[in-house]
Amino acid sequence: MIGLIFGETDFPKQILKKIKHKRKYLIIDLSKNKEFKKDKNSYSVSIGQFGKIINILKQNKCKKVLFAGKVKKPKFSKLRLDLKGVYYMPRIIKSSKLGDAATLREIINIFKSERITTLNSLFFNPELTLKKGNYTKVKPNKEDRTDIKKAISTLNKLSKYNFSQGVVVKNKKILAIEGKGGTQKMLKKCKIEKNKKKGVLVKLPKKKQDLRIDLPTIGLKTLTQCKSSGIKGIVLKSRQNICLEKKKCISYANRNKMFITVK
Repeated sequence: MIGLIFGETDFPKQILKKIKHKRKYLIIDLSKNKEFKKDKNSYSVSIGQFGKIINILKQNKCKKVLFAGKVKKPKFSKLRLDLKGVYYMPRIIKSSKLGDAATLREIINIFKSERITTLNSLFFNPELTLKKGNYTKVKPNKEDRTDIKKAISTLNKLSKYNFSQGVVVKNKKILAIEGKGGTQKMLKKCKIEKNKKKGVLVKLPKKKQDLRIDLPTIGLKTLTQCKSSGIKGIVLKSRQNICLEKKKCISYANRNKMFITVK
C-alpha cells in the first residue's frame, strides 16, 4: 500500500491514471476543492492534522508516500491542529523562515521520523520528465541564449534564499520573478509587445531543494500563457522537471513558433 498525498494541478490525476488498477493505494486529499472525494480510497484531511494523516497511513500499513500537486501555503495561525500537529508545527514554522524548499525538507524528515519513506514524485511516471535537448522546430537564437544565461544566473543567486523556481528575462532585463502565486501569476505580469515574440521563461529547482517533491512543472496552460504574454520559449533542467501533456505542449509550441529547451 502506498500513500498518495495530493494537491492541485493535473499531475496527481496522471499518477492515479497510471496506478489505479495496478497498485494498492490511498489518497490524502489536500486539494482545495477535494478533487478526489469520489475515490473510495480517498481521505479528506486538513493540512494541520498531522496525527490524522500519520494514523491513516499507519492503519493502512503505508510505509511509503508520494507527494504530487500544489498545496497552497496556509496561514499557520489559522490552522486547526491536532496533537501531533501541535507537536510538529514549531519545526515547520521554523523551517518556513528559510523558504519553501526548507519546509518541504522538514516535512520529509517528519515522515522519516515516523518511519515513512518519501518517494520521488516521478516514481510512477518517469515519462513525464524531459531529458536534455531541444523539443521544438524553433531553437534559441543568440539573443535568446543571452537571456537564458541571465535567467539562470538570477535563479542561482536567488536559490541560496530558497526563494524562486522561475524567472522571465527579455533583452537581458528581468521582467518577473516567480513568487508565492506561482508561474501563472508571474506570467500575468509579463506583457511583451504583440507580434514580437521575445524573452524566455526559465524554471529550475532550487539548489538545496529535495528533488523528491515540488519539481518545476509546465503544461499546456503554461505554453498558452507564455504565448499570451509574448514569451518566445521555455527552458528547463534535464530530468529535474515535470512536463504534463508533453505531445500537446510540443505541438502547440511548434504551431506558435516557440521553443522548449532542456539543459
